[in-house]
Amino acid sequence: MTLRLLIASVLSIVAFHAQAAYPDKSIKFLVPWPPGGATDQVARILVQPLTKELGVSVFVENKGGAGGNIGTQAFLQDKPDGYSILMATSSTNAAGPHLFANQGFDAAKDFTPVVLVCTIPNIMVVPASSPWNSLKDLMNDAKQNPGKFTYGSAGIGASQHLAGAQFKTVTGLDIRHVPYKGSGPAAVDLMAGHIDMMLDTGSMANIKGGKLKALGVASDKRIPELPNVPTMKEAGVPMVANAWYGVMLPAGAPKDVTEKLNAAFNKVLKDPEVRKNLQSIGAQVDGGSVAEFTKFSQSEIKRYEGIVKMSGAPRE
Repeated sequence: MTLRLLIASVLSIVAFHAQAAYPDKSIKFLVPWPPGGATDQVARILVQPLTKELGVSVFVENKGGAGGNIGTQAFLQDKPDGYSILMATSSTNAAGPHLFANQGFDAAKDFTPVVLVCTIPNIMVVPASSPWNSLKDLMNDAKQNPGKFTYGSAGIGASQHLAGAQFKTVTGLDIRHVPYKGSGPAAVDLMAGHIDMMLDTGSMANIKGGKLKALGVASDKRIPELPNVPTMKEAGVPMVANAWYGVMLPAGAPKDVTEKLNAAFNKVLKDPEVRKNLQSIGAQVDGGSVAEFTKFSQSEIKRYEGIVKMSGAPRE
């Protein structure tokens, strides 16, 4: 064997072992929203089983603000080496491009999709102390008192904002939008009665705990966790609204790293306990290949153009 061939062989072996070593240190799971909301809940359900599956610590870091844009921009400054992963959502990575004149990143080009985790429908929730016990009660009161009532959201472009705007468009009601830095803070104010309603994706625990009342689910059919709560359509409002949650890396991530993460997430998502925990917050568990999520995420950017337009949400 010539010296050149020997060197090439050694380098190939070194490169192979370097690739095979991933991961060999902790992985940051960045959630671009404050603690407590649906995005945070989904990520935290996954970190412990992921830690077990990957053999290294996986930890959540919350960085909220500007409808998820601040944290997402910060994430894109990290190396695309698989040690910083993003809990991407339909808010930031599909609706955002149509709501912000300058989002700070290109949803179509700046990411490497890994896997679609789950989808959660928006649920119309009001404080437990609210006099409204049905969607009809809410609509009658809002019709008689235009501009009096408020709906909260996790921020401009968040699923709660779009669903609320869609609700206003479909019903013709005058309800004021109050954006927060995340759905967690919005839920706290909702339970305290500082705002009147929210079409939320992360309120299941507060509904089950008796802190919030669910008046309608914005899905095609009733969900198993709330079998007695009608769909919005059944309650007289023909609308469907939900949010999806998926894992992404920055653009340029190595294919082997992307595929290894995809395999790990898919294995975790098949675990009965993980599925039970996700379903307990109202989620439909997804999973699938890198190619499937890539195609899906790109098509969602186009689809949300129509959703944003129909919602009547203003461009920021």
